[in-house]
Amino acid sequence: MDKVRHVKTPILVAGGGPAGAAAAIAARLSGADVRVCERRSSCRHKVCGEFLSPHVAEILSSLQVWDEFARSRPQKIVRSVLHLGRHTKTWNLSEPAWGLSRLALDRLLLDKAVSLGAALRRGQVCDLSGGSEARIIVASGRRCVTAASDRLFGFKAHFSGPTDDMVELFFHAHGYAGVSCVEDGITNVCGIAPESLLREYDFDFDELLSHRGPLRDRLSPLRRTMDWITTGPLSFSAPGPAGDASVYPAGDALGFVDPYTGSGIMNALLTGRLAGIAASRNTPSSEYLEHCQSMLAQPFRVSSILRHVVEHPAAHWLAQCVPGETLFRWTRASPA
Repeated sequence: MDKVRHVKTPILVAGGGPAGAAAAIAARLSGADVRVCERRSSCRHKVCGEFLSPHVAEILSSLQVWDEFARSRPQKIVRSVLHLGRHTKTWNLSEPAWGLSRLALDRLLLDKAVSLGAALRRGQVCDLSGGSEARIIVASGRRCVTAASDRLFGFKAHFSGPTDDMVELFFHAHGYAGVSCVEDGITNVCGIAPESLLREYDFDFDELLSHRGPLRDRLSPLRRTMDWITTGPLSFSAPGPAGDASVYPAGDALGFVDPYTGSGIMNALLTGRLAGIAASRNTPSSEYLEHCQSMLAQPFRVSSILRHVVEHPAAHWLAQCVPGETLFRWTRASPA
């Protein structure tokens, strides 16, 4: 799927997030006629850990957008910390990761797609019929999957204050939160919690986090600079089966891995790029999906296991037995 050739097949991309923009860029680099349809009238903050795994440098370079990314002054992240009950695990990443807000990343990628000649339509719902000859890339968010009885919701806010080069994950019996820095001295705080717990606190996230000792201490020198934003309910799903041969799901529309792995943006960029190449070459969707499934099977499987393990405090000691870099590597795909 790495060979690039010029084609005339029109491509419609539904969604202007990282997956959709990456698909548009890759398709334009392959010579395709591309139209991107984004229902939002402008880029906005989104619930996201805003952590970009080390391999993202390779993907962004292949999309010819690494220089623009570097000019955005992303925060370099070289250490990872897990807080599991009374246990803390710290390690150095073998390669640097990066922090960049979704607001900046989405703008950067869409601007690149447009500069390459993609047509962008904002503020309208995408017509996925697209014409009989169009190839459609669906990158408009999570697939509709029935949520559990105690639904999960994501939340996020930005903070100002002291910065560092770490990504920290705080787990407790009823959810978790991640803390890491992005550009311009901003710290991103993003988490997931069940609806029952959030209702106990009237969806007051400041109050909720104040009752989580290690997380409360981590946030004490910081000051929140935006209102909390939420999304949900969340349902985790592996890549789905093949459907229409001319439709290519990418990013969360393909499959939604547990966000604590920190691989969501990388998966979106990776699958978006592959979808753009496949669609521009008229590769059957089934072949593209098989490729994605082979890359993502292990991260989804391991993430599912870890999700259930961290729900049981008695099992937290197991984290001390597995090297941190091994856990990190097991929960992310490698660029194709």
